[in-house]
Amino acid sequence: MSGTLYLVPAPLDFGCEPPLPPITDVLPQATLEQMARLRYWITENAKTTRALLKRVDAIVPLAAPLQELQIATLPREVHKKGDHLPGQAGQADMAKAARALLQPALDGHDVALASEAGIPAVADPGSSVVRAAHAAGIPVVPLVGPSSLLLALAASGLNGQNFAFTGYLPQDIQERAKRLQALELLAQRSGQTQLWIETPYRNQAVFDHALQCLKPETRLCIAHGLTLPSMQIQQASIAQWRKNRPTLPPKLPAVFALGV
Repeated sequence: MSGTLYLVPAPLDFGCEPPLPPITDVLPQATLEQMARLRYWITENAKTTRALLKRVDAIVPLAAPLQELQIATLPREVHKKGDHLPGQAGQADMAKAARALLQPALDGHDVALASEAGIPAVADPGSSVVRAAHAAGIPVVPLVGPSSLLLALAASGLNGQNFAFTGYLPQDIQERAKRLQALELLAQRSGQTQLWIETPYRNQAVFDHALQCLKPETRLCIAHGLTLPSMQIQQASIAQWRKNRPTLPPKLPAVFALGV
């Protein structure tokens, strides 16, 4: 019998300056206990995962010393190109690599899949591993933890019945303007809320550009520092934002939500 693939959440404070909030503020006891017993891990970054497990160990002792855990990292091309490579050849290579990472589960051991923040495979890599688990008949179990996208959406006041996550906007200014206007048109026609994220140091530039490109009546929510003491969530029309333009922190992750 195979093991189970557990999708392990991580706090949303990755990259933030210490002191960090207690891990028990965002991860329930049952999730911590499940994490503490797992010996095989698939992660974005082994160093980050070790730091997370040290925080877990302070609450629930790990089943084995940290140095004895087996921590494998996702292939570099997953970070560069994503989990959905175009073309059958690319998908086949990705599936093969993902299945190799799941060998401990095929041997009967439970395996954890973790990202650096939030839920793995949601706005983060890992979906190729989940697909490979389903293909191999390995049970997949998501553990309870924070998702910045859902937290931001719930607090935005925008349409939570119909929404889409669009990843990152283009870095090229002209292409970004086209993308913003396309998302705005989609929101106007369908009522669908459009969410995206950005590298923290570019948050201000993207926000300022959105104020230039979008119509005055369009509504924009910015949620940064989610689950942290410094958390701020604000929603207003573009016209209102232009009158009172905030300065966004350059090191805090943010979620943007556009709607009507």
